[in-house]
Amino acid sequence: MEFSKIATDMNTKIQNDSSMTVDIELESGENVTCAIIIVLTVKEKDYIVLLPLDKNGKNEDGNVWFYQFIVKSEDAEPELGYIADDDEYEQVADAFDEYLDDVEFDEMIDVDPDDE
Repeated sequence: MEFSKIATDMNTKIQNDSSMTVDIELESGENVTCAIIIVLTVKEKDYIVLLPLDKNGKNEDGNVWFYQFIVKSEDAEPELGYIADDDEYEQVADAFDEYLDDVEFDEMIDVDPDDE
């Protein structure tokens, strides 16, 4: 799996701050705090994977949300964009599944850094 420079930089920040969150305002006006899982690159576009949290900071159902991750310049705050196209959404979901498979595989192998 390849990542853009923006995704790589953001994922480094996420790794260094495991409690990184973002607040999302839903169409209903409700605000939801989400944990940031990862930024993926699919067909040269970046997408963010968010885990919505309840008022206690937990997620009981395991559902995640996908949004476009838009960075217009180095000085600008990132923006989130809605993914309207079903095919595009499926490609992002598949990329996230692939990421989860990779992480699970890496944990199963449990490579000792001294062996490298």
